[in-house]
Amino acid sequence: MNEKKFMNPYLAGFFLGLILLATIYITGRGLGASGAVKSVYTAAVESILPGYTANALYYQEYSKEHPGNPLKNWLVFEVIGVVIGAFISGLVSNRLKFKLEHSPKSTAKIRIAGALIGGFLFGFGAQLGRGCTSGAALSGMAVLSTGGLITMAAIFGGAYLFAYFFRKLWI
Repeated sequence: MNEKKFMNPYLAGFFLGLILLATIYITGRGLGASGAVKSVYTAAVESILPGYTANALYYQEYSKEHPGNPLKNWLVFEVIGVVIGAFISGLVSNRLKFKLEHSPKSTAKIRIAGALIGGFLFGFGAQLGRGCTSGAALSGMAVLSTGGLITMAAIFGGAYLFAYFFRKLWI
């Protein structure tokens, strides 16, 4: 059996911390993927209903930041870079496989439905919580925010709680 080599997790965490510090220093804000999604969503709404985003409170931060094109938000480029980097990493390390894995006790349809429902709920929660895990927890904890600490505790606590109930879909 061929053993897969991964980066040392402590070294990877150290590099992530350096990137986070550089991001906070350069941009004045932390990392986060939900801001990119909101920029794409704002651009889509603006293209369908021109002028609506300028008057709706929900969109104002993103439509004012880059008037005329919310897709110029640096977070959009961050997420594109993460996707391209992950693809290249998988390609270079020979771990790039286009197959759907699921438990022998489950089906591909259940796996896909679970991923879509989980993704939707996670995105909805990110909007309620004013940020995704990387924005609320990682960046929040980097600046010792009480909200960041509570978010991280809720993420891990919720994951352990739900893992107990959903483990039979995988094991």
